[in-house]
Amino acid sequence: MASKIKVLQVIPKLGFGGAETGCYDIAHYLAEKDCGSFIATSGGELLKFVKKDKVKLFRLPVHSKNPILIIFNSIILSILILINNINIVHARSRAPAWACYFACLITRRNFVTTFHGTYNFESNLKKFYNSIMLRSKLTIAGSNFIFNHINENYNEYLNRKKKLRVIFRGINLDYYNQKNISILKQEKIKKEWGLPQNQFIILMPGRLTHWKGQEKLIEALNILIEDYNNSNFQAVVLGSDQGRKVYKKKLIDLVQRYRLNQKVKFIDHCKEMPLAYSLADVVVSASIEPEAFGRVSVESQAMGKPIIASDLGGSKETILKGKSGFLYKHDDPRYLAKALNTVIELDQDTLISIGNEGRKNVAKKFDVEAMCDSTLREYKKLLNI
Repeated sequence: MASKIKVLQVIPKLGFGGAETGCYDIAHYLAEKDCGSFIATSGGELLKFVKKDKVKLFRLPVHSKNPILIIFNSIILSILILINNINIVHARSRAPAWACYFACLITRRNFVTTFHGTYNFESNLKKFYNSIMLRSKLTIAGSNFIFNHINENYNEYLNRKKKLRVIFRGINLDYYNQKNISILKQEKIKKEWGLPQNQFIILMPGRLTHWKGQEKLIEALNILIEDYNNSNFQAVVLGSDQGRKVYKKKLIDLVQRYRLNQKVKFIDHCKEMPLAYSLADVVVSASIEPEAFGRVSVESQAMGKPIIASDLGGSKETILKGKSGFLYKHDDPRYLAKALNTVIELDQDTLISIGNEGRKNVAKKFDVEAMCDSTLREYKKLLNI
């Protein structure tokens, strides 16, 4: 019965983001369940980890928004669908979704999308472009926040014949597990990063971009020292600038202005994110715009680390306020500084207790197995299996 299911997932690039890792996880889960599993993408670092004997890969310029390339992609996808007898096409971004939409019209296959973010829709043209994510038979929202966002802003594109369903993103609890981290590896990376001994480690992961709130963290650290006289910490801002050289320089200048050079380290990349989380005493997500899901909040809880996050978007759903982490008034570094001081002042037993609550919370609601199982059940419903 399962072998009748053949799913082609289409994603611009297979990197290490939430959408990409979700695509990767489902692709391998399908293969384990004796389903046909295919991915079409333009490339990405995660490609080298795909098990080629289980998941078939197609390299196409599906990242492009060029209308000519979208038409080209739709033709090639149609051919691949027919040759491989694929019956479900799952698009995970807008540009490839348009190509998938036309390919599914041509081949009469089931079209599925995952609505991953609160896409910009300032103009009617942009809103129409975004609406492709709702022209599928099934649209998956990665959080209740995204579900509500769709209903509030795209109601004209919804109808009873098309299904909108919340399936929370999941993470691999075996991979994000503090118990699997080698002490030798920890000591090695501490040396590489130049982290001091016996200081409270504050970790902020995420690409360097304005809306992720790195500026707010730096301002909060200055307030933490000036207003709370609390300087026994080391902050690590972990993430690539992805070409945003001006923004990174702005952050460095801000650190220098507040004389935080010895207190803030910028690290471009870490191959093993669980290892980075394992070094932290607290993790910060300071986004000033809503996170669609808030992967950092979930990963840090899975690693048994307290999380401090802005009170926006998906983080409000994934954090047990006061039990597995703390929410603060977004875009206000004073509230972030207050939250940081509160956590730094906690004793070790309380920190461990908060971490344990976070781990239990993720295991209950955000395990990758649950995400994959829910997605497969929806595929089966589409095919009446």
